[in-house]
Amino acid sequence: MARIGVSCPSWRATGPCPGPRQRPAALGLALALGLLLLLAAAAPRHWAAPPRAARRDERYLARAEELAATDTEDSSLNYGVVVDCGSSGSRVFVYFWPPHNGNPHDLLDIKQMRDRSSRPVVKKIKPGISAAAAAAPQRATPYLRPLLHFAAAHVPAQKHKETPLYILCTAGMRLLPERQQAAILEDLVQNVPLEFDFLFSKSHAEVISGKQEGVFAWIGINFVLGRFDHEDGLEEPREAAAGGSRGREKVPSQALPLPDTLLGVADEDAVVTVALGDQGESLVRKRTVGILDMGGASLQIAYEVPDSGAFPPQQEETAKSLLAEFNLGCDVQHTGHVYRVYVNTFLGFGGNFARQRYEELVLNQTFVHNRLHGQQTGLSPETPFLDPCLPMGLEDTVARSGQTLYVRGQGDWPGCVELLQPLLAGSNSSQDSLLGAYKAPIDFGNSEFYGFSEFFYCTEDVLRLGGRYSAHTFTAAAKEYCSQRWEVLTQRFRGGLYSAHADQHRLKYQCFKSAWMYQVLHQGFHFPLDYPSLRTAQLVYDREVQWTLGAILYKTRFLPLRDLRQESIRQAHASWLRLSFVYNHYLFFACILVVALAILLYLLRLRRIHRRQLRAAQLTRLWLDKVVVPPSQGKGP
Repeated sequence: MARIGVSCPSWRATGPCPGPRQRPAALGLALALGLLLLLAAAAPRHWAAPPRAARRDERYLARAEELAATDTEDSSLNYGVVVDCGSSGSRVFVYFWPPHNGNPHDLLDIKQMRDRSSRPVVKKIKPGISAAAAAAPQRATPYLRPLLHFAAAHVPAQKHKETPLYILCTAGMRLLPERQQAAILEDLVQNVPLEFDFLFSKSHAEVISGKQEGVFAWIGINFVLGRFDHEDGLEEPREAAAGGSRGREKVPSQALPLPDTLLGVADEDAVVTVALGDQGESLVRKRTVGILDMGGASLQIAYEVPDSGAFPPQQEETAKSLLAEFNLGCDVQHTGHVYRVYVNTFLGFGGNFARQRYEELVLNQTFVHNRLHGQQTGLSPETPFLDPCLPMGLEDTVARSGQTLYVRGQGDWPGCVELLQPLLAGSNSSQDSLLGAYKAPIDFGNSEFYGFSEFFYCTEDVLRLGGRYSAHTFTAAAKEYCSQRWEVLTQRFRGGLYSAHADQHRLKYQCFKSAWMYQVLHQGFHFPLDYPSLRTAQLVYDREVQWTLGAILYKTRFLPLRDLRQESIRQAHASWLRLSFVYNHYLFFACILVVALAILLYLLRLRRIHRRQLRAAQLTRLWLDKVVVPPSQGKGP
């Protein structure tokens, strides 16, 4: 029996014939490459870090949006409440923030809540809690009830149980005995949770120290100015020996052109080298600003200390007590937000208290001089004491301990400055001394300061020099003001030439306070006369910055850990989904394309097999016709 075989026709044998299994493999490989190209082209690009200019522009837009009403319908927003229990009254502040953005280098984006009329959600009551509840601690909760009801009415009801409430008491409570402080706080801890659903515990009610208050104020102003924004590529750990000159480098500014009234824009790209403990490493990051705040009774200063140098042996304990080191970041293992801040408060060095000390000094010196020389200076209006710190021709009296001193303004500003020099050493009843107190070193070549309260009023209300401070310009304006006669100054006041906040008290003591501010700044804190980086301000970006903002930033610094963990889980899940070719409409389209191509290839293969079988059948029939002999032809004649 003959073997039947089929071979490729000679006209198709021009090259190696791909097998039936090789062709689908080649097509599958080409299809896989096409899918990879498709995925690369369709991959989302939103993971890429935005350029620095774009991030800065976003900050400016966010500052403008902060003035708009808070969208309480947004369920993703979080809220926080801080009650500032001061000496003269208490105020409640309501803050809000969106979920953390997932970047461990960024802090929570906390803003002050605004009502439907775009007004800040703030309420104040008088008197202070120390006066209202010192004798009866059970009155503490009823005293704060109006503030807490006010906050509860603005925070969405469904958010109350997850909204932290902090009740922080300051100077008034610090003056009370510890037993009374504890009784007042205990009443709040027990009774506030019975009436309100806020997240409130024993650790959320406390009497903060002056040092803490200064740190919170420092945190608040630097947060508003964006000095805690550590952009990619800026934060670089370095060896301490290699980072010495980096502190004065400037990053090229690509900010939007903004008016000079937006304080902090010009220097927001300045960087500083910060020493990290004793490990021999340093960190280059944004330079923070220091604050100077002069009230009526006290003077406060706070600024970052980049270098961890040695302390003077005789002042080591005092120096350590004036330095606060803390981590604002959510992860204690990260050093990017570790700050070392010098904070000091000088009681009796505020503008009003300094004037009282000055009057006592003048009265005592004048009476001693009269006894020694047998004179009658200041004992009658006809023989007044010529006060260099009052405007020319202003007549006034000073009364102390039953004694009265008649004074008349001399308007001698340089003489006033010289006469105030002894006051920097403090009074006999005070241990404070602006001259002898320890002050952490300030790099005046790479630093920046903001002056608030009396620093602003003294430069702006009458002299109209608020903003960037120039010692030369300020001195000339102060001399000119003091030398004017009192009648001229009051006429200018009635003509509206001064600030709307100026009053008769300001006009009367402007000469003295300008001289006192000058002495405090240049003799007390040793600021150079040509120091270019001091600004006096009342508002920053058109809003008042309270220490309560710094307090809630510090108190909630660990909250981003929750969002970071959720973000990590979400990203890991999303990564797995991307690897399994799901969770993307491009991949869904690609899957459909693969199925369609597979069906098409299968149909083409079936068709090719059918044609091959048909051709083989035709060849077999032709071979049989030519090879097999018909029976009729096999028989003989």
